Amino acid sequence: MRPLQMVDTKTQYQKIKSAVDAAVIAVMESSQFIGGKVVNDFAAQLAAYNGSKHVIPCANGTDALQIAMMALGLKAGDEVITPSFTYIATVEVAALLGIKPIFVEVDPKTFCLDPAMIEAAITPKTKAIVPVHLYGHAADMEAIMSIAAKHQLFVIEDNAQGIGNDMVFSDGTVKKTGSIGHIGCTSFYPSKNLGAFGDGGAIFTDDDQLASQLTMIASHGQSKRYYHDVVGCNSRLDAMQAAILSIKLKHLDEYISARRKAADYYDAGFANHPKIQIPFRASNNGHVFHQYTLILKDADRNALSDFLATHQIPSMIYYPVPAHKQKMFDAFGGSAYQLPVTDWLTERVISLPIHTELDTEQQDFIISKVLEFLQS
Repeated sequence: MRPLQMVDTKTQYQKIKSAVDAAVIAVMESSQFIGGKVVNDFAAQLAAYNGSKHVIPCANGTDALQIAMMALGLKAGDEVITPSFTYIATVEVAALLGIKPIFVEVDPKTFCLDPAMIEAAITPKTKAIVPVHLYGHAADMEAIMSIAAKHQLFVIEDNAQGIGNDMVFSDGTVKKTGSIGHIGCTSFYPSKNLGAFGDGGAIFTDDDQLASQLTMIASHGQSKRYYHDVVGCNSRLDAMQAAILSIKLKHLDEYISARRKAADYYDAGFANHPKIQIPFRASNNGHVFHQYTLILKDADRNALSDFLATHQIPSMIYYPVPAHKQKMFDAFGGSAYQLPVTDWLTERVISLPIHTELDTEQQDFIISKVLEFLQS
């Protein structure tokens, strides 16, 4: 059996090595490392795939979120509604800009922002909602967009873990996550479903004016070279990463299919176990399984993680401390929040290896050891 990894990017690379190597060499020979045709071509390909009018590449997913908030004119003292059960970048960028994150509870089945809890958190200072498509399961965007329209709020989708996910709306319309809100943001961190060989990110929008603003902010606020119309930042996707991502984008649906197949295999192995809650899948949601995350009931999650490690089985806890309990948010009143669902989840979730190269021999071993621990 091959050694187990949370994400096997090396084996994935071996399968597309010739195409990737040729693309990288072509960039080196062109000596156009920043911007240019390769980056523009990738942006166009990604826009077509995601059903978005504009894609603005940037340096990473965190920058994408920050640039989105800046482009919408959010400023110090404004508020944005966001889950606390998320990677810290989602809310860190708000705090960096002096914007107050208002933490709202998540749905215990989907792990995503609970629409039923949003309206009670809206105040005159609220300017945006930032749903997170956590672990690859989409937030309820139909309900969230309806609430946003009612209260004239912007929606910024954190799609770092959900790229490629299809959502079916009640009228039969199908849209990919990242193309539903006013702005969508994603990350190309190497472990992501569409991962670069370094850092990278992108911003999606259908709004021409917003696209222009996003593009300016990502490039020092320039409308044209050396003419700076707004305060911006320096956030660029380099041509080498764009070339690699162009190759991998062609395989993204194949990668998602492999992840779903692995998730189904895990589900069968853990079916009906009284101490395991397998990942939920809403009927209108095309879960892309960036993570395969279990909820443990009446079992010691940390002890299971330690037990698996003794058998060279990696596992991860995403995320052991919710954002509202992080020290960085003390100044924003984080410790005053009562989020029992979020707290309950952070004490019980555990993610098992899932990636495009996972095989059934590996999964059988992982499943057997999880069950062995729970039966002991």
